[in-house]
Amino acid sequence: MKVQSFICNMLHENCFVVYDETSREAAIIDPGFYWANEQQQLTEFIRTQELQVKYLLCTHLHFDHIFGVPFVEDTFGVKLSADLSDAPWIDNFDNSVSRFGIRANGAPRPVSHPLHDGDILSLGSSQLECISTPGHSAGGMCFYAADSKILIAGDTLFQGSIGRTDFSDGNYAQLIQSIQRRLLTLPIDTIVYPGHGAPTTIADEMKYNPYL
Repeated sequence: MKVQSFICNMLHENCFVVYDETSREAAIIDPGFYWANEQQQLTEFIRTQELQVKYLLCTHLHFDHIFGVPFVEDTFGVKLSADLSDAPWIDNFDNSVSRFGIRANGAPRPVSHPLHDGDILSLGSSQLECISTPGHSAGGMCFYAADSKILIAGDTLFQGSIGRTDFSDGNYAQLIQSIQRRLLTLPIDTIVYPGHGAPTTIADEMKYNPYL
């Protein structure tokens, strides 16, 4: 499994394209694309790498992670997959964006394919496991590729930090429990790709993260 990252929008959100090198099947995860040049970078990468987009996935549905959902759906013919527990964030998209002083760039799209803990998504001979990690939001979900030891963590776990829990459905105790029980039990050399900032590893977060 290969990973390509794109830094998106005014909040510097990380979008990831993960793909199987042999089949060229790919998943686009957390498309925060807000500006046209960001959309163009994604399209060019998909084209030059000759990838077939099979999934559109979101770790959670906060606005900075879903700005680009309509573009990805319309361009690549895939529909949004996410945990339905986060659906209220789509319903309240305009209010959420305006609270941050940001202009909405279009109407969001609903979740077409609900994801559940333990679901397995295939990309050629590679697989992504859905790991439910509520706390930052009610429907927080991470995607884990065991063979490649890759974790797409969204805003659950960051380098030296964790996701904020002061939103309406945030829960600090639940987030810590999600990380300790679901993520820190993964192999310590697992590479963690967070929703913002630089990659890290499970080993480094166990050793250096002050919240854990």
